[in-house]
Amino acid sequence: MLSLEVPQNSSNSEFVHNNRILIVEDEDVIRDMIVLALEEEGYEVAVASDGRVALNLLQNATSGGSENSFDLVVLDLMLPQVHGLDICRLLRYQGNIIPILMLSAKASETDRVLGLEVGADDYLTKPFSMRELVARCRALLRRQSFGALTQSSVRKYRDIYLYTQECRVVVRMKRLIYLPKNFDC
Repeated sequence: MLSLEVPQNSSNSEFVHNNRILIVEDEDVIRDMIVLALEEEGYEVAVASDGRVALNLLQNATSGGSENSFDLVVLDLMLPQVHGLDICRLLRYQGNIIPILMLSAKASETDRVLGLEVGADDYLTKPFSMRELVARCRALLRRQSFGALTQSSVRKYRDIYLYTQECRVVVRMKRLIYLPKNFDC
C-alpha cells in the first residue's frame, strides 16, 4: 500500500536545489504525492501523465539547452500512449544518460531485471514509501553530480562510449570487457 507520509524536514523545505525532476505517472494521486514530497525537499518538478507527453518534454529539454534539461526522471512503466520501458530504451539508444528511477506495480524479479537491463538506474515497486522514493532520488542525483565531474572523461563516437577514467568501453549499450593493459589508459 502506498504510504502517504511526506518527509517533514523543515530545514530542507527552505533549501532550493538546482535539480529538475520529471515525474511520469498516470495515476493522479501517486503523481501528486510524489510532486508534493519532492517539492517539499526543494526540487523543481515537472509532470507528465502519459508517455507521449513525457517524450515531448524530454525532447524539448534536450533541444532547449541546459536550463530546460532534467536531472532525473521518475518513470512509471504502464503508461498510456507510450510504455515506460520504450521511453527508457529510446533515451538510452539516443545516448541520454539522465538517471531514471522506474516505478511499477510489476514486482517480479524478471520485471525488475528487465527494467534495469533496459537502462533504468533504479527500480522501485508499488506500493512504496515516499521517504524511500525521496532518498532514492537524492542518491541518483548525488551519483549524477559526481558523474558530471568526470563527464569530460567520456568520449563518444556514434554509439561507442569510451570512459577514460574508468577504463571501460560501451558499444550499443553493451559493456566490453578490457584489461587495463589492453585499454592503455
